[in-house]
Amino acid sequence: MLYDPTERRIKSFVTRAGRLSTAQERALNDLGPRFMIEYAKAPLDTAAAFGRTAPVVLEIGFGMGQTTAHIARHMPEKDFIGVEVHTPGVGSLLKLIGEEGLTNLRVIQHDAVEVLNNMIPAGTLAGVHVFFPDPWHKARHNKRRLIQGPFVKLLVDRLQPGGYLHLATDWEDYAVQMLEVLSAEEGLQNTAEGYAPQPAYRPLTKFENRGLKLGHGVWDLVFTKK
Repeated sequence: MLYDPTERRIKSFVTRAGRLSTAQERALNDLGPRFMIEYAKAPLDTAAAFGRTAPVVLEIGFGMGQTTAHIARHMPEKDFIGVEVHTPGVGSLLKLIGEEGLTNLRVIQHDAVEVLNNMIPAGTLAGVHVFFPDPWHKARHNKRRLIQGPFVKLLVDRLQPGGYLHLATDWEDYAVQMLEVLSAEEGLQNTAEGYAPQPAYRPLTKFENRGLKLGHGVWDLVFTKK
């Protein structure tokens, strides 16, 4: 992946060299040309990318893609764009797309901030999902957290009026920060008093379910654009 060296900022992720399984590599080769969107410094024509006009939801950092595929399968009336930097995760989601015959899902392998800045026009997204972003739990690393004021302003600009922003985390101090940042953004309004009940469309992951059984908390936040 190529990054513009003139764009200097602290990144919220570390690119890890993950090992591709045979199935993931096959999915990248066989399904990548159809379901991957190449990063470009130009507005994305979603109608051309999906072959139809429908509400578009962007997911940032989809991991191995199980949640993304689940939501896309249960919301066929919407189109989904998943953004992830790690190749094994991209291969895993492409594999799920092929296995489940999903036609309303596309993948961009690139830095989400650059995708938002250069490919997503203002006021075009019906929703944004950010599930379990890296908590950067050490205090000296908190500045690397994705959910901060400037980034939220960017998300709000890309949402259409009435569009929603759904965040989830299993780190309580990050949940507190998320709630503070979103509540301070004038362009957003909370759909709940504080944290939201888990929306029915977001499935429990195996990792999350294991944590809940151990007594760990999970916090969802759902805000809409005014």
